[in-house]
Amino acid sequence: MARTVSMSTSPRATRRLQRGAFALLAGAGIVLTPAVAQAAPAQAATTTTAAASSATAQNAVNIALAQVGKPYSYGAAGPDAFDCSGLTSFAYKAAGVDLPRTTGGQRGAGTPVSRSALQPGDLVFCYGGGHASIYIGNNQVVHAATASKPVNVINMDYMPYYAARRVA
Repeated sequence: MARTVSMSTSPRATRRLQRGAFALLAGAGIVLTPAVAQAAPAQAATTTTAAASSATAQNAVNIALAQVGKPYSYGAAGPDAFDCSGLTSFAYKAAGVDLPRTTGGQRGAGTPVSRSALQPGDLVFCYGGGHASIYIGNNQVVHAATASKPVNVINMDYMPYYAARRVA
């Protein structure tokens, strides 16, 4: 006898599941956009929808996205666990750019960028400048937030924006 199971989820639970699915896809290098999918060269699937400021910045984005799902650990700079500035410094070091290890040091690196001019690869600081992340396009950042969550992708509107810097 076949059994039918009915599940009802709240809109909040549905959004949480969607964010997790999007983060998983982003970590695999799959980009989802609201536009209708069209045939494109294979390399297009590995880039963000907005143009990065440089090939180095795009490389840092790709490296950071590859860390999605790894655990948060205060003071960790990879490769097995990260804190916020550990993730940003790890991604840029692997892309060939030495950044200061701490969020405070990173806030002084590169050049200032307005929120309206963000490009993938820009460092985004939130919570009064105490939290670092990497902008990936579409108003999203990849970051290591807290011990209760692994490295993930989040909409910037969920954190109080402070400033941004372009380092590559």
